[in-house]
Amino acid sequence: MHPWGKWGRSFVEYGIAVVQAALADAGVDWSEVDFVVGGETARNGYGGYVAGSTFAPALGWNGSRVATCYAACASSSAAIEAARTRILAGLCDVALVVGADTTPKGFLAPNSGERWDDPDGLRFRLVGATNPTYFGLYARRRMDLFGSTTADFAAVKVKNALHGLHNENARYRKEVTLEEIEASAVVADPLRLLDICATSDGGAAVVVTSMKFARQRSLEPVRIRSVSTVTPRFPNTALDMPDLSTDSALAVPAPARSFRASIAHAACEEAGIGPEDLSLAEVYDLSTALELDWYEDIGLCPEGEAVKLLRDGVTTLAGRVPVNPSGGPACFGEAVPAQAIVQVVKSRGN
Repeated sequence: MHPWGKWGRSFVEYGIAVVQAALADAGVDWSEVDFVVGGETARNGYGGYVAGSTFAPALGWNGSRVATCYAACASSSAAIEAARTRILAGLCDVALVVGADTTPKGFLAPNSGERWDDPDGLRFRLVGATNPTYFGLYARRRMDLFGSTTADFAAVKVKNALHGLHNENARYRKEVTLEEIEASAVVADPLRLLDICATSDGGAAVVVTSMKFARQRSLEPVRIRSVSTVTPRFPNTALDMPDLSTDSALAVPAPARSFRASIAHAACEEAGIGPEDLSLAEVYDLSTALELDWYEDIGLCPEGEAVKLLRDGVTTLAGRVPVNPSGGPACFGEAVPAQAIVQVVKSRGN
């Protein structure tokens, strides 16, 4: 992993640094890699659009196959899935997954140009719905349904700041208090500046191999049990980015699980485990309120009981299921094509 921050360098530099570290950690030589897949970064020109093909020559042509994945914040989830699938199919033994980004200051914005059938662009242009606007809507929904408060949201930030305090790769390594959070500027009511994940530069890479190859190099190989990239089921009755509306459930009953809950369920089902088997979780806390939603979505507690889980200390480092023990995006910031890879790296590091 490359330290998160605002470094002002090319995303390729971050990519090279994390690849070299990952290969050294795995005891794998670059010449042994036969598949390179990169998470796309749409903000960095042609090189970012073909990230896999950009990283390969930067490391030195070795004849490997290449691919590039774009799925917004899930880009490197798709990249890990591509590598894992190719290995399980018997088409390669050693794959390298890499994501790196150089992000602008402030809100992430859609690419320029007129695309009137693009919901991501329309939400910005028609109603000014930046990402924090959605986070605020999610937070307000949580308050209305379950009685959560701004103090509950702030408590998530306090926890994660403590977790990231000694993480050398984190961008923000400072304790914060409830009072400091509530004194920070309102960005998207009810969320304040310190409730929301920043944008950052950063990078991460992971070496994925067949189990046969892994056992030749390690006495304790780490297995990826499952990767879930499922879509919602109709009707999707909870607002999700980038859509501006939900599907109607007048004629068709709503599915048993919400979209995010179905992602976690599919992952656990493939891995052959249940939420009760989890002992650690890295979740995407783009906002403090969103982390509470994920407690319920991944099955750590019933719907509406996330705040109790937090207050009881279950999700702290000393708790039964530490959540974001690395500090999470709250302490790192968001470098989009590296996000899923970095969660894998952080989980292994913990």
